[in-house]
Amino acid sequence: MSKHLTKRSEDYSKWYNELVVKADLAETSAVRGCMVIKPYGFAIWEKMQAELDRMFKETGHQNAYFPLFVPKSLFEAEEKNAEGFAKECAVVTHYRLQNDPEKEGKLRVDPNAKLEEELVVRPTSEAIIWNTYRGWIQSHRDLPLLINQWANVVRWEMRTRLFLRTAEFLWQEGHTAHATKEEAVKEAKQMQEVYATFAEEFMAMPVVRGAKSESERFAGADDTYTIEALMQDGKALQAGTSHFLGQNFAKAFDVKYTSKEGKQEHVWATSWGVSTRLIGGLIMTHSDDAGLVLPPKLAPIQVVIVPIYKGEEQLNAIFEKLEGVIKALKAKGISVKFDDRDTMRPGAKFAEYELKGVPVRVAIGKRDLENGTVEVARRDTFEKETVSQDNVVEYIAQLLNDIQDNLYSKAVNFRNEHITEVNTFEEFKEAIENKGGFVSAHWDGTIETEDKIKELTKATIRCIPNDAVEEDGVCVFTGEKSSKRVLFAKAY
Repeated sequence: MSKHLTKRSEDYSKWYNELVVKADLAETSAVRGCMVIKPYGFAIWEKMQAELDRMFKETGHQNAYFPLFVPKSLFEAEEKNAEGFAKECAVVTHYRLQNDPEKEGKLRVDPNAKLEEELVVRPTSEAIIWNTYRGWIQSHRDLPLLINQWANVVRWEMRTRLFLRTAEFLWQEGHTAHATKEEAVKEAKQMQEVYATFAEEFMAMPVVRGAKSESERFAGADDTYTIEALMQDGKALQAGTSHFLGQNFAKAFDVKYTSKEGKQEHVWATSWGVSTRLIGGLIMTHSDDAGLVLPPKLAPIQVVIVPIYKGEEQLNAIFEKLEGVIKALKAKGISVKFDDRDTMRPGAKFAEYELKGVPVRVAIGKRDLENGTVEVARRDTFEKETVSQDNVVEYIAQLLNDIQDNLYSKAVNFRNEHITEVNTFEEFKEAIENKGGFVSAHWDGTIETEDKIKELTKATIRCIPNDAVEEDGVCVFTGEKSSKRVLFAKAY
């Protein structure tokens, strides 16, 4: 299977597209720009969901659900948000079809079923949620309001790639209301850290925590906090964002509360979200020319056992010997698959699980039965060990931790090797064009300079790092004064 994959060095984009399909993660659908997430791909998303949902609830958030449709008048209430998303909106204008009198067996939109007001299919839910919050919030006792929803959204994209950019995608969006600015800023920063922790501890994907420049902020936000990851081809991926919305939506939808002093005040707001784009980031951070490489914490199957046998008697003997091992692994919360299919040879099974990125493969045949051993292979390094059946449970449990740690260390080293400090525009262009990765450079803080650099190099400011050092410098493009470096990169 993996032999048919294009090599990353030949065409990274083609390798990615082929891998998503051949590893059975997703496929394009009959709806242009949309995808079908297949069971194996969805199982990864479910594991992501489960961990993120747990983290959200641990920080005091509750789940709710809001309508898919947003009346146009509500959508346009917050002008910056409406303007920012207007070109990506799908709009419902009619509510009924009818038989087409001119084409037998076909349907047409009923011209008499025009909606009184158009409905926008949500590209994001601030408008419908803040209109709802107006009825939920009256007093300081109603705050903070900490709500998350798991949903789908639609942003009409012309150029799409599975997981990375599709017209419809799955995500979560948190929307919170607070009594003070300080509380809301703290919430937005807290959720940035939740995302960063998830990316690093579960995805084994190192990220840079930072703030977006003004032109890269979410439409309608006062500040956007981001986590930025680096893919193997040297491009950056915005992996999650958290927005401090100020009082913009509260004022647009007249959401006020009565303070302890009896005054009417507008609330302060945040929103934050990550999407199925994380699966694309997972693939491009770790995978290789042989297929997927999945960190154990997010792998749908963590251990696969492939029996090598002749006849049902040998298969039964192998299963009987390993049944206790399987139960012991499952008792430790490790997902195990015993692949006893007789329609595939062991070599074909090995290739399949290699392609699908299963972290640990266990093989056992007649000789292993006699010797009381198994062969254990790890997907990240392809190393194999012969392990005693008596010790294999503890060995595998430790091995899964080692693989998780190794993937993170490898990704950190790659990221660190691809951060280049530059002081002139010539150095900037050289690094962006030939090395890729993050380019650390002084910038004069103006949108004009940012736009010009993007026009000339296709690189954008990914973030102003949270840990950026205050230092005197000059902008690489204009020579104007600058107080800190920012990170530029080409991005997905």
